[in-house]
Amino acid sequence: MVRYKRKGLNLVGTQFRSNSPSTTNMSNSGMNMRGKIIFYEEKNFQGRSYECMSDCSDMSSYLNSPSATNMSNSGMNMRGKIIFYEEKNFQGRSYECMSDCSDMSSYLNSPSTTNMSNSGMNMRGKIIFYEEKNFQGRSYECMSDCSDMSSYLNRCQSCRVESGCFMVYDRPNYMGSQYFMRRGEYSDYMSMMGMSGSIRSCRMIPMHRGQYRMKIYERENFGGQSHEMMEDCDNIMDRYRMNDCQSCHVMDGHWLMYEQPQFRGKMMYMRPGEYRSFRDMGMSGMRFMSMRRITDMC
Repeated sequence: MVRYKRKGLNLVGTQFRSNSPSTTNMSNSGMNMRGKIIFYEEKNFQGRSYECMSDCSDMSSYLNSPSATNMSNSGMNMRGKIIFYEEKNFQGRSYECMSDCSDMSSYLNSPSTTNMSNSGMNMRGKIIFYEEKNFQGRSYECMSDCSDMSSYLNRCQSCRVESGCFMVYDRPNYMGSQYFMRRGEYSDYMSMMGMSGSIRSCRMIPMHRGQYRMKIYERENFGGQSHEMMEDCDNIMDRYRMNDCQSCHVMDGHWLMYEQPQFRGKMMYMRPGEYRSFRDMGMSGMRFMSMRRITDMC
């Protein structure tokens, strides 16, 4: 692993964590309150700060080198929990934190990954994957994110979403083509959804209650024409006279972006955060022309 030595500590990202040892991500489905953690560039809660209430895959967009954290669970009696690891992929020494920490160097040399959870939640999405069509063969029940399903199944040819919504990917680590699945049965999803490959990873989409806000930009790095959206848009060309969208900032809610108008074609799942370049995310050559909110009705 390449280490970058900067002032303080280097933290790559945050991710919600489940209590289940075989899964990697947990959400606050069905709850109206959100966990919150505040990162600071300097020790003792000084310098620039970044307030996070959901997953964050790369904090370098917000801070140079976070050195302290401040956690809260607004309006809740349950305590939030974040686990820091010295190595990527949740390896190496770890430090479990359930309160403020003014200087993490007392516990770890250089945390590179984090897992967050909100203890006491009992509502979650659930999807069951099967090795054969028509829900036959070995199965794997998943109630959170899974970055590589090969540890559980040799292949996956059918699935059943019992609750919640999920994004599934045809490559490990949430890469490749993405597909949205809501509650229902998919006895042969490859033919039903036009997938060319087996499911290799999946993300559970947290239920969101409240407003939806996303700002889209015509060019990379938030350049060119921009528009803030709070509702679905079936055609950005017709509505905004934009012929392309290459970056965006999701402020509230979870969204799906489609390469064609009327919510058709390849899609990409967008969680709260800044997305400076869709090309750098592996979406080179794609033009996103319509956007839809992922509502709690799924």
